[in-house]
Amino acid sequence: MSAKIPAEQLIHLVFGGELLDVANVTFKDLKKLDVVGFYPNYASAHVAWQAKARETIDNAQMRYFIVHLHRLLDPEMDD
Repeated sequence: MSAKIPAEQLIHLVFGGELLDVANVTFKDLKKLDVVGFYPNYASAHVAWQAKARETIDNAQMRYFIVHLHRLLDPEMDD
């Protein structure tokens, strides 16, 4: 059984780390960033982001983000 590859992939990156201050996006240690993964669409990236955010809810300094990599690869592209 072979998996179908979508004609168009809107690649998203989910990553996070501990911030110096919750008012800014400055990480304490870039070497300790947690790259959760790359996802083919926003919906699957959001599920991963939400899971990591819930997993680290007790640490107020920890933040996870979704990056729309497809927008960086092709800024002219519409969602």
